[in-house]
Amino acid sequence: MTWLPFLMLPTAFIFMFLGFPVAFGLMITAVLFGIPVFGDRVVFQFIEKIEDLASNFVFAAVPLFVFMGAMLERSGIADRLFEAIHIWTRRLPGGLAIATIIMCILFAASSGVIGATESVVGLLTIPIMLRYGYDRGLISGTICAGGSLGTIIPPSVVAVVMGPLADLSVGDILYGMTFPGLIMGVLYIVYILVLCILKPAAGPRIPPSPDDPGFTQKLWISTRNLLPPVLLIFAVLGSILLGWASPTEAAAIGALSSVLLTVLYGTFSRANLMEAVIKTVKVTAMIMTVLLAGTLFTGVFIGAGGINTANQLIGEMALKPWTLLALMLTIIFIAGFFLDWISIVLIFVPLFTPLIKTAGFDPVWFCVLFLIMIQTSYLTPPMAPAIFYLRAVAPPAITIGDMYRGVVPFIVLQLITLGITMAFPVLVTWLPGVMLSFR
Repeated sequence: MTWLPFLMLPTAFIFMFLGFPVAFGLMITAVLFGIPVFGDRVVFQFIEKIEDLASNFVFAAVPLFVFMGAMLERSGIADRLFEAIHIWTRRLPGGLAIATIIMCILFAASSGVIGATESVVGLLTIPIMLRYGYDRGLISGTICAGGSLGTIIPPSVVAVVMGPLADLSVGDILYGMTFPGLIMGVLYIVYILVLCILKPAAGPRIPPSPDDPGFTQKLWISTRNLLPPVLLIFAVLGSILLGWASPTEAAAIGALSSVLLTVLYGTFSRANLMEAVIKTVKVTAMIMTVLLAGTLFTGVFIGAGGINTANQLIGEMALKPWTLLALMLTIIFIAGFFLDWISIVLIFVPLFTPLIKTAGFDPVWFCVLFLIMIQTSYLTPPMAPAIFYLRAVAPPAITIGDMYRGVVPFIVLQLITLGITMAFPVLVTWLPGVMLSFR
């Protein structure tokens, strides 16, 4: 029976490729393999897993972050952020694209919900960049890569889901991902700037205009438009990083703040609130259903001795720790071609984390590397959720070919970020250690 758990993953993939939703594919697989492993006791095993999931306080942050993103989507924050940033970058080569990345970083630090960021930013910036003759591949890559930064910039819904599965503090993962996330954002900006200097036609400078605001007016516009979202970021992210609130408590603060922001901007309405609530229920139901299915799946896998057998096999293979790490990251990268982020997290985090601990690596550092690989999965076809989000808001002038061509350089930049983080683990481990001393 030691080989039995290793048939679970291929079986689940078969169900997915046959068209079953991910959640149902994992649940059916858990039942099919749970009965021969546990017999009648499988019912109690599943009930226990359901209770564990339902009583986990950390997961209460998921609907709160989703609601916050849905409200921000309707608050008008994107227009004001873009105006505040673009007045300073408009004279730079590729200034519109650079402003878009900076706005995506701020938006990611506000909500951590990826679909909302990309949709809002895409609708706002694509027409402007097309009007000024920006390369369609650069437009596509900028929106897709920038819009998906919510994976690796805290607060991140992915990190909230990953923490309990890896048996790690969500706060430590959020601390650890801060510097790699910022490095990735800076690499995006540097790439756009260098590309548009070497190839001006890709991102033309915007010519001066008689009605350009003066320096004092720029400061006023930036202060007026940036102060509310910066306060929101501090309320959510600052309260977590400073140890004032748990991720769930910070998410509640953010949810309330997002409502207040819509009131401040005059965009609050009963219709907008109901749309945000309905979207929150739908997205949360999807995430939690898949999360429950993955919990049942991994429970059967572990109960059948999958982790112990994997440890024995790896021990017999005598893989060096770094070879093992490279193998795991390669598997995650390839899985990103076919699976969505939550499926990858649910399947591989419980499987890989014990092996990483045995190999002597810091598990928080590994989780951040995992998150970077999840980030690449948003851009790598055929799944490429970021491209699907962009397709929904992009005009016909931007083709699928433009999108595939545009994301390639940004995938390379993500892999460079991965290499930097692997070479310098202190980028991940320093901040959690410092914050631990203040707790």
